[in-house]
Amino acid sequence: MKEEIFVYIIGTAGSGKSTLTHTFKEWMNIQGLDAITVNLDPGVEKLPYEPDVDIRDWISLKEIMDTYDLGPNGAQIACADMLALNTSDIKKSIESFKTDLILIDTPGQLELFVFREAGKYIIKFLNPNKSIITYLLDPALTKTPSGFISQILLSLSTNFRLGLPQINILTKTDILSEKEIEEITQWSSDPEKLENDIINEEPSIYREMSEGLLELTKSFQNQTRIIPTNKNNYQGIEDIYTLIQMQFKGGEDLNRD
Repeated sequence: MKEEIFVYIIGTAGSGKSTLTHTFKEWMNIQGLDAITVNLDPGVEKLPYEPDVDIRDWISLKEIMDTYDLGPNGAQIACADMLALNTSDIKKSIESFKTDLILIDTPGQLELFVFREAGKYIIKFLNPNKSIITYLLDPALTKTPSGFISQILLSLSTNFRLGLPQINILTKTDILSEKEIEEITQWSSDPEKLENDIINEEPSIYREMSEGLLELTKSFQNQTRIIPTNKNNYQGIEDIYTLIQMQFKGGEDLNRD
């Protein structure tokens, strides 16, 4: 019998959620493992993969805009709240696949899923005990010490809000230099280096604030580690998969039958 694990792919707009969803699914296929993709963004116009379950089958951003005379932002909020109304249909569609891993591509704007009640409701309705977050850090926003701390704080807020096991992922490393990747990785595991680099980067007017935020991130050191990924060579995907296995199966591989 298949035991479903829900992987929620979450991050700020442009962090590479859909790309990671596509790359992860491709890697699973190559390994001969079962997975399906679920798109929860009713406003997305183009995806790099063909969703197995697609919220756009039930909710249309354009129709919401026309029906309620809303602009794009207002319609996105309305659609986010409507996700909960279609959770039963989404669950039935997912269950029809009888798969191991469900890769859930969440809405482009992080706040639409993380900070509105619909996101928590969906997680609870589907299966909170078999759910995990992969939180994506945008490399463009993470390659400075202050930017890194800002991204980690969003990651911690997501973890606090949704209350699920979480893996932090640095996406699109192909746009970073080897030195930048090494620095970001060091910041995630070496608070002293991050503190020194913050002091060197920030003007004195912001230094006290940054140091205060740094102390907060130190308190959650075990939740700041990151996995670098690259769509071009599947870098990091096996590590993500292994951590998911460790969380739910004690390292035992998913059933390949």
